[in-house]
Amino acid sequence: MPYDISENKRDWYREVSSRSRARKKAATNGELPYDLNNINKPILQPKKLMAQKPKNGLRVLSLFSGGGGLDLGFERAGFEHVASFDILDICGETLKANRPHWEILSGINGDVTEVVWSSYKGKVDLIHGGPPCQPFSIAGKQRGGHDERDMWPAFIDAVLTLMPEAFVAENVPGLLDPKFRKYIDEIILSPLTPDYHIIKFKAVASDFGVPQVRTRVILVGFRSPKAANSFQIPEPTHLPQDSLFSSGRFTPGARAALGLKDIGFDCFSPTLRSGFTGPRKSTSILNSKASQRVWEKLHIWPNGVQKSRQDAVMFPPENGHFRLSVQDCAILQGFPEDWTFQGATYQILGQIGNSVCPPVAYAIARSVSKALGF
Repeated sequence: MPYDISENKRDWYREVSSRSRARKKAATNGELPYDLNNINKPILQPKKLMAQKPKNGLRVLSLFSGGGGLDLGFERAGFEHVASFDILDICGETLKANRPHWEILSGINGDVTEVVWSSYKGKVDLIHGGPPCQPFSIAGKQRGGHDERDMWPAFIDAVLTLMPEAFVAENVPGLLDPKFRKYIDEIILSPLTPDYHIIKFKAVASDFGVPQVRTRVILVGFRSPKAANSFQIPEPTHLPQDSLFSSGRFTPGARAALGLKDIGFDCFSPTLRSGFTGPRKSTSILNSKASQRVWEKLHIWPNGVQKSRQDAVMFPPENGHFRLSVQDCAILQGFPEDWTFQGATYQILGQIGNSVCPPVAYAIARSVSKALGF
């Protein structure tokens, strides 16, 4: 459906788009001044936020795998991969490129509503996944169970068929809005609580070293009451840079994380918008007017993200701000440099923006592992 905006606003978008195309053409022709010696070198190394743990013997099945945020975090925490499912072929290509030895099912084969889960019985100790969040997000118009993208029933079906020792589900904070209380009680909790003890909590990305304002709702379920009682909600491992009277580790601001020069101001990046949201194939990570003001203060341009850092340097914005590459967006999401994404730029941004930040997934995985006695 088209955006419900005024004709004046449409004219403004057309003008901006026209100027952007002209400037992009000039950049492609080498007509804009640039200096390839100014390519940024990020200082944030997400792998250091996720020290590789020894294999713990727990086997994990991944649903709605996307760009692999949960998969990577659980792998780093010592879990053994069983299979990953995603309806998008491009997500399967990304996972196969990074982990060619994994069992990856995507496209038609990745449709979790059509899988016969009984073939995995006895092979899975934990199921994790983030059922599509659009039905509960503001951007997705919050239609909940009336949205055809609602995949909670499919996730629950997999859990109740395989009956793993635990499950981890992730979604947007909007899931906890009062308007969805009946949905949560009847569609999610009611079928699961006879067999699982469920803990709900919020996970904040910056608490785990990721320089982004991003909060997600996490549901963790255990079959064993003992495991549920011993589960500890992950404690923050990092603090904001402006925290006082602490000797703990600090989460850097977005500029520092990306290795940009000091301009006298830095803060966490706003939540990255997914390139899969909205009717256009957007290469913007801008998600609101409020976030636009933050990006402006950071002197970072959130639109027209480029495929590489070199391309970004060769295509400077009109206002002289720093243009992002997909690699920079991945760093701001907590993905290590060696985790590569396949597809067009908007598809890469879609995979990044839809992912659970890997260090957050890692912290959750570590807590679940300990609760299960590993």
